[in-house]
Amino acid sequence: MTPPPPRSQIRPGLTVDVIQKHHQASGQLTRGVVAALLTSSSSHPHGIKVRLTSGVVGRVQAVVTPES
Repeated sequence: MTPPPPRSQIRPGLTVDVIQKHHQASGQLTRGVVAALLTSSSSHPHGIKVRLTSGVVGRVQAVVTPES
């Protein structure tokens, strides 16, 4: 598994896959658009915490690109 992206690669408006706290055991990802970054440090071993436009809060596991 690839490491989560650093904060410098995440900004509002990007589509990302996040893992919510209650899905950590199953690894189920939720896709959405970043509304706000909640982690202030430049990196985090489990991913940068964000709030999506849908209101979901989770840690970014991947930035979704048009090619993926």
